[in-house]
Amino acid sequence: MNTSSAARRVRPPGRALRMIVGLATAVALAACGPGVAANRGGSGEPRQGGDVTFLIDSLGDTWIPNNSAISSFQGHIWGHLTDKLVYVDEKGVVSPWIAKSWEQNPDATEFTLHLRTGVTFSDKTPLDATAVQANLDIWARGDATRGINPIGLFPKTYDHAEVVDAATVKVFFKAPTLGFIPTLGYHGSILVSPKTIALPAAQQADLSNDLGSGPFVLSSWKEGDSVVLKKRADYDWAPEVLGHQGPAYLDSITYKLVAQPSVRTSAVQSGQADVAYNPSPQELKSFADQGFTTATPRYLGFVNGFAVNTKVAPFDDVRVRQALQHGIDRKEIISTVYTPDWQPAQSLFQSNVPGATDHSADFAFDAAKAGALLDEAGWAKGADGVRAKDGEPLALTLYANPYLATSKSVDELVSQQLGKLGFKVDVQAFDVVTYGERVKVNSPSVAAYEVTRSFIDAGIVAGILTDANKGENWFGLGQSDQKLVRLATGVAGSGSVEARAPLLDELQGYVLRQGYFVPLTQIVQRIYLQSPRLHGVVYNGLAYANYYTAWLG
Repeated sequence: MNTSSAARRVRPPGRALRMIVGLATAVALAACGPGVAANRGGSGEPRQGGDVTFLIDSLGDTWIPNNSAISSFQGHIWGHLTDKLVYVDEKGVVSPWIAKSWEQNPDATEFTLHLRTGVTFSDKTPLDATAVQANLDIWARGDATRGINPIGLFPKTYDHAEVVDAATVKVFFKAPTLGFIPTLGYHGSILVSPKTIALPAAQQADLSNDLGSGPFVLSSWKEGDSVVLKKRADYDWAPEVLGHQGPAYLDSITYKLVAQPSVRTSAVQSGQADVAYNPSPQELKSFADQGFTTATPRYLGFVNGFAVNTKVAPFDDVRVRQALQHGIDRKEIISTVYTPDWQPAQSLFQSNVPGATDHSADFAFDAAKAGALLDEAGWAKGADGVRAKDGEPLALTLYANPYLATSKSVDELVSQQLGKLGFKVDVQAFDVVTYGERVKVNSPSVAAYEVTRSFIDAGIVAGILTDANKGENWFGLGQSDQKLVRLATGVAGSGSVEARAPLLDELQGYVLRQGYFVPLTQIVQRIYLQSPRLHGVVYNGLAYANYYTAWLG
């Protein structure tokens, strides 16, 4: 993660949500330039009290815990209303949280979780073994009769969980599941009250009914507008690794929906807000020079790139996929769209993922090689520079991913690069809801699905790359590529990290050489512009800002 901060800036005290009504005026205020003054914090020790306003570009479309946009916008709120069984940092290191310890059997098919005692949900009911069992079941299976989905990437090998006693749960899997413990720190693995789990979906969609055990509780919310959280006075079970116990320092956090990036950033510059989510990467240096804090944490997961649908011609031809792979200049993407804070992709996984290995050579930019591959595949350039075969143009539509603020700019640059090779590329962009309805993995109209996907443990790949065990089948291969099935299944079924490592390395190289996945850059999906008066912010392995330890100077 990269974080930068300069001189401290004093902002006017006494802000409240009503101040955000005038956010549009913040653009004009910021144009005058912010003043930079001494820090009121003085000693640098955490201070109690204060209210933080976080401006965000979406609040998702449902608050049903299992169905919500938890891997993107709503995860900010869930991360403060709820706890998880384990904490995972930006390097993938797993630490105790609600599960204070655990054991597994030699082949990773049985796990025993030992829970902290005295933990309660916000209605004071216990977060005990029975509650954990209910959460594990709903994460794994969902409830189709109520329209509740299983959570993404929860191990499909889950069999059942048993309550041993109030503080002990035993969990059973149908096959080795080495990634179970790390996955307990994933987006969707949020612990909610059994009372919430039992509710109909329509009632779960009311955020006030979603009871968690986190350091903040819901104060108020307004659909499509804002969520206000206040600290929970009796909270006392944070992960020890955070270095703080007891209630949060801040009194409240207000998440306010502001669609325009310039209005979000201008509000922070003018002192009307504390955090602006997803500012332009190209503006970060300017903000830091003005005395503001910027953060670009990387999450654990896949790099930003395209999952190629091999069912869609001409991408059923490995030569065309390889031409796509070698026809993209990733260095130009970083230098044009991003800043030096962004890192080039080395594989299909982020380099901070345990087990990720460097396969840069398998997708190095080589326009001559890409052109030769297209020639060999029978795609000839016409007078207009577009390649064609049997009267059909070499066409590709890219759909900008709305969960990544820079996606459209990247896709437009990729379009230019591929255009020089003879591709006819169209770029389309939709809002979050429309994108979810129209752009789907394996759709016959989507040849290249742009991935922004986090995960905690690489063992989940078997549930994504093929359709084995009801996997997501990213590349439209089903189980036709037996080598891919063997590698993915071997990774998922390994009983130890040591046994998994060579299989995981081989899998990465094979996927890239086949052109199934086309990396772009290592991903920074969550970008933060923050007031320099805001201290103590921590970013977890999913790149979410945690304000439990934060305080205002």
